[in-house]
Amino acid sequence: MDVRLPHPGQPHAVLTATWERSPLAIDPAQLMALYTRHGALLLRGFGADLDSFAGFTQQFCTGSVFNESPDRHLLDAAHNIQTVNGGTAPFPLHPELSREPWKPDICFFACLEPPRSLGATTLCDGVDLVSQLPAAVRDGLAGRRLRYMQPVNPAILEYWLGTPSPDAALLAAPPPGCPYSFDWYDNQLVRVFTRPALHTPMFTAAPAFGNFLLFSFFHNRMRGYPSLDDGSAVPDAWLAEVKATGDRLSAAVQWQRGDLLMLDNSRFMHGRTAVVPDDVRLIASFFGYLKNAPRNPEEPVDPPWRRTEFRPPALR
Repeated sequence: MDVRLPHPGQPHAVLTATWERSPLAIDPAQLMALYTRHGALLLRGFGADLDSFAGFTQQFCTGSVFNESPDRHLLDAAHNIQTVNGGTAPFPLHPELSREPWKPDICFFACLEPPRSLGATTLCDGVDLVSQLPAAVRDGLAGRRLRYMQPVNPAILEYWLGTPSPDAALLAAPPPGCPYSFDWYDNQLVRVFTRPALHTPMFTAAPAFGNFLLFSFFHNRMRGYPSLDDGSAVPDAWLAEVKATGDRLSAAVQWQRGDLLMLDNSRFMHGRTAVVPDDVRLIASFFGYLKNAPRNPEEPVDPPWRRTEFRPPALR
């Protein structure tokens, strides 16, 4: 294959087939070496289809997580392969499932049917974004944590605490594998977890921006979710600077049939441009946990999402 390394305006490596006719023909060790170094690989010309996509993802992951977004569809239940989000709206930059403590290590996307127009996937290196932020914003985020707080329901309590009606002692000391703490807010029981506002990715020591802030603020129109560690909202001016910097550094993947994209979800964010209504665009997705992944100190010891296919309890 021909390898074109990242360069200004293209944050991902592009791997183009020469004689190979399947992504399964590529040496996985060679791919992992490129992936750990660059964080984003676009494989083009290898003719990825649903079957080869499933086999390809299994080479790298111990298991995967089901994304419970209501407008996704299962394409392959046995391998937990779903479509991407439906709808036509553009999406701001975000890492996959950063709104929950089981944020996956890696994202795979395969183009089964390219869009007629528009519908590109955008990519941004969170490490580059931090390096390009105004110093005041970067310094303001450094050392801070983001606080994700959401209501609980009986299914969540049953799954993590073993009972839909926990007493105060259990709420104060959840089992070791539970990723949440629990608190009362406005007379409602809530689940809480925190993550660094600027975190360390899996394969580089440089700080990265990669969380739910941009999606929450610019798409969901939610101010203060997640909040800073003291409960205050991240300043609107900071978010505007982060978005402007991310937009400037982003590159668009114009999908071709059979394309396959690997993203380090601890380093890269992705989004999309607007989708044409009733377009034929069909992108498969798989969100996984890497084999031999370095331990994430933000996670509980032996978290259930790293053992096998993980389907979280109904969140609402």
